[in-house]
Amino acid sequence: MGLATVYGIVKQNNGFVNVYSEPGKGATFKIYFPKTRETAKAKGAPVSGTIARGTETVLLVEDEEAILSLGKSVLERFGYTVLAARTPTEAIAMTEHYEGPIPLLITDVVMPEMNGNELRERIQGLKPNIKVLFMSGYTTNVIMHRGILESDVHFLQKPFSVNSLAGKVREVLDG
Repeated sequence: MGLATVYGIVKQNNGFVNVYSEPGKGATFKIYFPKTRETAKAKGAPVSGTIARGTETVLLVEDEEAILSLGKSVLERFGYTVLAARTPTEAIAMTEHYEGPIPLLITDVVMPEMNGNELRERIQGLKPNIKVLFMSGYTTNVIMHRGILESDVHFLQKPFSVNSLAGKVREVLDG
């Protein structure tokens, strides 16, 4: 998990991160959360017996290798053909050279080279009918406040479950 993802999760929960660093000795990261007396309750969607499947081609763009690899394997397991790219430039090149339809772009929002919204504009210039699912470790409020995304977009909060990813992909494709 990248530092931006960790930071986003910590900030969402009213916490903060302190970094202690000394040249030649390394860095220590300390994460602090507010104290609570409440008992934690399980959150999240219940595990469904049926996970949405598909056969469409999906362009997945994520600069964190672990998330890209996991997303690709999960989507392929559910029947999708996945074009996986680590950078926006690679995604654009794949789109230019791929002759078949690409019904869905799944992209991280914060990446090197350009943000997810800029990538969406470039990809939609090549494939005008492509639908888009944005994902990020930052909340939608933070991303919209920074002007990166508009309010009426499909969004998946990281970290996400297999069911959440599969369900959201199917929802966007069918919508």
